[in-house]
Amino acid sequence: MKKLTLLAVGIAMTAVLTTGCKSKMDNPFFSEWGTPYEIPDFGRIKTEHYMPAFKEGMKQQMKEIDDIVNNSEAPTFENTIEAYEYSGSLLDKVAGVFFNLSECENSDEMEAIAEEVTPLLSAHSDNIALNAKLFERIKTVYDQRESLNLNPEQARLLEETYKGFVRSGANVPADKQARFRELNEQIASLTLRFAQNVLKATNAYQLVLDEAPAGLGADQIAAAKETADADEATKGKLVFKLNLPSWEPFMQNCSDRELRKQMWDAYTQRCNGGEFDNTKIIDTLVNLRLERANILGYRTHADYVLENCLAKTPAAVDNCLMQIWTPALAKAKKECAEYQKMIQADEKGAKLEPWDWRYYSEKLRKEKYDLEDEVVRPYFSLDNVREGAFATANKLYGITFRENDTLPTYNKEAHVYEVIDNGQVIGILYMDFHPRASKRSGAWMTEFRGQKVDRDGKNVIPIIQVVCNFTKPTADKPSLLNFDESETLFHEFGHALHGLLSKCHYPSLAGTNVPRDFVELPSQIMENWCRNPQVMKTYAKHYKTGEPIPDQLIAKIAAAQTYGQGFINTELLAASLLDMEYYSLLEKQHIDPNEFETNFLNSIGLIPEIISRYKSPYFQHIFTTGYDAGYYSYTWTAILDHDAFAAFVESGDLFNPVLAKKFRHILESGNTIDPMKMYIEFRGQEPSVTPLLKDRGLI
Repeated sequence: MKKLTLLAVGIAMTAVLTTGCKSKMDNPFFSEWGTPYEIPDFGRIKTEHYMPAFKEGMKQQMKEIDDIVNNSEAPTFENTIEAYEYSGSLLDKVAGVFFNLSECENSDEMEAIAEEVTPLLSAHSDNIALNAKLFERIKTVYDQRESLNLNPEQARLLEETYKGFVRSGANVPADKQARFRELNEQIASLTLRFAQNVLKATNAYQLVLDEAPAGLGADQIAAAKETADADEATKGKLVFKLNLPSWEPFMQNCSDRELRKQMWDAYTQRCNGGEFDNTKIIDTLVNLRLERANILGYRTHADYVLENCLAKTPAAVDNCLMQIWTPALAKAKKECAEYQKMIQADEKGAKLEPWDWRYYSEKLRKEKYDLEDEVVRPYFSLDNVREGAFATANKLYGITFRENDTLPTYNKEAHVYEVIDNGQVIGILYMDFHPRASKRSGAWMTEFRGQKVDRDGKNVIPIIQVVCNFTKPTADKPSLLNFDESETLFHEFGHALHGLLSKCHYPSLAGTNVPRDFVELPSQIMENWCRNPQVMKTYAKHYKTGEPIPDQLIAKIAAAQTYGQGFINTELLAASLLDMEYYSLLEKQHIDPNEFETNFLNSIGLIPEIISRYKSPYFQHIFTTGYDAGYYSYTWTAILDHDAFAAFVESGDLFNPVLAKKFRHILESGNTIDPMKMYIEFRGQEPSVTPLLKDRGLI
């Protein structure tokens, strides 16, 4: 099915209830934007415009579907497959704005719209997927595919369209279609509520202190003061929040163990009961997804998801993950033993707990590598890291980035860039870096509009968005990143390149519309350039003096790369395996997420000092954002990205133009070619796990 349909039904976004606008003429969605590059006219869009535009968009697409179904001519690629591919342009337009802004400019009004529109979009999707006459025409064309003389991209579109309809229920028996529709609507509503609960629970908590606890750095204290001063009720105090730029440095540096536990409990108990409880949602959601998979003819939800991925089967996922789990867990146990000695030296008889891990890990890292976070951060100002990412893309692909503050934007904090290749603007890039109460946590790339060639043969450039949650600048310092955050910026920028460099004809095959366990390759490979000493020297410069990062500090960062990898890999893999456990259930059952999670993690030998990277009640990847039975893809793709970067290293040139051209072909091709075929053409061989294990110090 088309990307929009799956996005609206399968991913919990945000919205509901609005007043109608006076007429279509008042609604900016009902005309051309009239802005440079047809960027959404954010200044004119009001919440009252969304619902009328959604409803009109659905109405228009159903008219387009009816025209396809009632066409008296025999089904052809052009009058059926292409006609369907290009249907729903207004719906794409409004959804591309609404769902992205609901993630970073959320409000009660936006949540209300989401709650109203989500079941409508679910029903709309089903009305298309279960339209027997439409599928009959699609199947007729599909059955004739060998004789149609289609070009490779047309053939791929036909195959993906047919498969998409089958996977969306086109073959569901008539007597089960009503239940199938109910399942889709319930799943869409539950994923929406889950995401809303996590955002509200995260914003609801703050630790307010009169004085800074020992161990915190000056930058952390300044940020906490600034957060406190933004609210009259806490002015003059210190406020620490649950977003990662506030929470993680606190856990790494606060020497007060009781305060660490307090922050730990607040973070890990989000949505586990109380006002924003997600535990009952998980119980219902997992069972509904299993029931839907069974109706579609699959044993489990994981089997359904993985059929459309490179991994194909749960067994293949388990085999991949366990190659890394065993050495990672062994290393984590050694790390644990080291930290246990340290805590007993501080407090006789004390036992290491999960809220102690980051503190002693950071303490030992400083001792082993003489690597203070406060010494590293000044060389990684947000501006420098961003320019480093831009320069890397320029050296690889020849593209440049030109900021243009005259272009429309949805928030004054978002920067807008024209992306230029050979003198031509090939895309627009929004970068939105700092936490807001209206923005969900984490980091992501998305698009207001994907690249495509329209029906008139005109190339439509993409409008891409990168959203992060980095520490805000203070009165006397710019935003300074730690090294992990620097990698995050390069990572999301890699996703952006995948969207920006797309050169496809059909929108549903363009950019990042690739299998889930391939989509992370363009993002994760960029992290390799970020941490490479040769590249780091070019962008890591002291924010005050402009001096490049010293070789000695680069060496310390490089030496520390394998430090803590037992913990990092174990918590990641625990989350990936937990995801697969939920969605590999064969029978419906009552699920207590806390009990389910504890029993499973015990069964795979996870030590009690480490938890899954995300506890179930706030595990948004697998319950809201489309990584259900897919969280493994970060590790699966890590094998690919390390193996791919090894090709550049082996060539002796990190910006080898021949390899860069081959990799750009992957970015340009979207899902028009089988992804593994593209990868093997680039690398000349099947990917190997060895570079990943070596890089992470696991062998």
